[in-house]
Amino acid sequence: MDATAPQSPAGLRTTPSWLLNQAATHAGRLISAGFAAHDLRGYHYRLLAALAESGPASQADLGRRCAIDRSDVVAAVNDLTGRGLVVRAPDPADRRRNVISLTEAGADEAHRMADTVARVQDDLLAPLSSAERDQLTRLLTRLLEHHSGR
Repeated sequence: MDATAPQSPAGLRTTPSWLLNQAATHAGRLISAGFAAHDLRGYHYRLLAALAESGPASQADLGRRCAIDRSDVVAAVNDLTGRGLVVRAPDPADRRRNVISLTEAGADEAHRMADTVARVQDDLLAPLSSAERDQLTRLLTRLLEHHSGR
């Protein structure tokens, strides 16, 4: 990706929204390729990472925490269950809902995928120093916090 490519109109090359979009598109390609090596997708990783970080959760809670639609959570959990990465069991406190838990294989896969995410970050942010990476993260966090508060 070259934000200064001659084919890009000059007005766009200095427009933050356009630059963010271009960087996000490139980041999405990199992360998708990284997850493809695991034969998984980003939403699988979000669920595995949430379970690894916070422990077992209901499907509804996972969907809310990961910002994934309920029907997509069901499909992703079905995929992960079929691969032996999570188990779905009725909640002993409320048999109408399911609790999703990581298996040992799921915890291992979550760790491998986290390593992939770290490698992608290094690739994506290669031209930036450590201080610049930290600054970019702080600035993007501030933007997202501001706009998610609406």
